[in-house]
Amino acid sequence: MAPSSNTATQNTRPVTVPPGSVGIVSPEYIGFDEPLQLVSGQVLPRYELAVETYGTLNADRSNAVLVCHALNASHHVAGISASDPNDIGWWDNMVGPGKALDTDRFFVIGVNNIGSCFGSTGPASINPETGKPWGAAFPMLTVQDWVQAQARLADYFGIRKFAAVMGGSLGGMQALGWSMTCPDRVGHCIVIASTPRLSAQNIGFNEVARRAIITDPDFHGGDYYAHNTVPRRGLSLARMVGHITYLSDDDMDTKFGRTQREPAEGGEFHYGYGVEFEVESYLRYQGEKFSTYFDANTYLLITRALDYFDPARRHGGDLAKALDTVKAGFLLVSFTTDWRFPPSRSREIVEALLKNKLPVTYAEIDAPHGHDAFLLDDRRYHAVVQGYYDQIARELGLPERTRTLGVLA
Repeated sequence: MAPSSNTATQNTRPVTVPPGSVGIVSPEYIGFDEPLQLVSGQVLPRYELAVETYGTLNADRSNAVLVCHALNASHHVAGISASDPNDIGWWDNMVGPGKALDTDRFFVIGVNNIGSCFGSTGPASINPETGKPWGAAFPMLTVQDWVQAQARLADYFGIRKFAAVMGGSLGGMQALGWSMTCPDRVGHCIVIASTPRLSAQNIGFNEVARRAIITDPDFHGGDYYAHNTVPRRGLSLARMVGHITYLSDDDMDTKFGRTQREPAEGGEFHYGYGVEFEVESYLRYQGEKFSTYFDANTYLLITRALDYFDPARRHGGDLAKALDTVKAGFLLVSFTTDWRFPPSRSREIVEALLKNKLPVTYAEIDAPHGHDAFLLDDRRYHAVVQGYYDQIARELGLPERTRTLGVLA
């Protein structure tokens, strides 16, 4: 919840809370003792989910919105972390009082997926049967498994039906999965910069990243916890490969071009393989930072779940048939320079939904930032999302918007 003033105390230090922020937030850890049957046939005996909530759940519990995260994000969607004043929620520009997803009107739940490494049960958690970290023995996961775990979370909060389930990238796959797996429990599905399935090229990028991790000498078959090591080199390379795919060619050219650092004294070139171009420095920094906080087994699990997602596969490749039980209204947003999940993939979903005569709003935003555009401040993009949530609010009879903040201010 947002504090009543613009200043709050965090670890005895005053922290300024900007307008439109949900304020200083802490996660809640919610345990589920009932075993979770997974698509793989394996069973997770019990699990815990890390969750943050923003706003107030109304009396009839009709104003809840579930936000699903992408590969390397978490439950910390908005606000300022109580444990680190520099840790701002990954979608803070989207979620908050007066923002596109307005917490003055909606109760927003951010959840960390099982298998992740930010508080929910994952490979680094203790396996109750062995008393040791799960490691490589952690069960294989799919998007459908995440949806089932999240449905139990909805039950915990007494939410029969979400006003909307929303996500970008992998989070968008989860939102789409919700519409198919729990069609009676989601009113609207907001899918941003996502896809109904990965292309062979995308699977290839994921495989290169996984091999970088698996072949790191410190990986130890996934049981590096017991060896008190971390496959940092592999994680760093995986992040570098992934990060390149999140940016467009134009965006990288604008940020870095062919800018070089100062050459070695007396020469035009370094004549070596150290950092010479600024883009090299940037990628190495991103990779090394990533390797300090992300779990390698989690990276393997989540990228494989990305690969597996293909709801049309069991329907002879017919996406419309896969979506024929869907009841939700849809908003889909894509970005012109997103070559990882290009607009053509979103249009496939739109066409399948229209074939089933479902209500669909589609926006294709001309933005230069590539796949990462879904995380950035773009007035047109945020206006589309805000307008759609205003429509949902009217359907539910929620109070009128009283302020407009964020990138639309």
